[in-house]
Amino acid sequence: MLYLIIIAVSVVLITAANLLLTLPITLADLGCTAFSVILGAMAIFAIDGILALAIRRLTPKRWYAPTVRIFRVNKRERNFYRAIKIKSWKDKVPELGGFTDFHKNKLESNSDGAYLERFIIEANYGVVIHLANAVLGFLIMFIPFCAAPSVWMPIFAVNFLLSLLPVAVLRYTLYTLFNLYDRCQKRQRGKETI
Repeated sequence: MLYLIIIAVSVVLITAANLLLTLPITLADLGCTAFSVILGAMAIFAIDGILALAIRRLTPKRWYAPTVRIFRVNKRERNFYRAIKIKSWKDKVPELGGFTDFHKNKLESNSDGAYLERFIIEANYGVVIHLANAVLGFLIMFIPFCAAPSVWMPIFAVNFLLSLLPVAVLRYTLYTLFNLYDRCQKRQRGKETI
């Protein structure tokens, strides 16, 4: 809900700022500007969705496995998330696990290795998808009616920030997930040697 409010307010503010750039304002200016900004907001959703689908479908699951070191979160990064008090606002960031039938807003088990592995894979996918969305949102500049820098740049900026928030939440969560997963792996290896 918070994201929808931010998006709606952003559309209004971007439209208003563009109108102020074209003083005096006519009814045609209002309609054309509002159309461009709304089209831009819809286009950025489409770009984000296409990128998410492409990443999910075209990249192998093994790239996101718990053994891939690039996804590990070190203590310095974890301390950064604590410094920005992520725990107090992380639940306000929407979790869209319903698209993959795996919700990441609540840990169902902290001792099931297979579950933790799936959680880590899904979180890693989320990190890559949201980073791609943040960086490649500039593609909006190629959408007709949105090519004016005063339209696409603020939309890109809002999308960039709204895409980085889930990255931070997922990375914060991954620190704990990797620790739990490593413990499960050690327990499993201990049982195999007995």
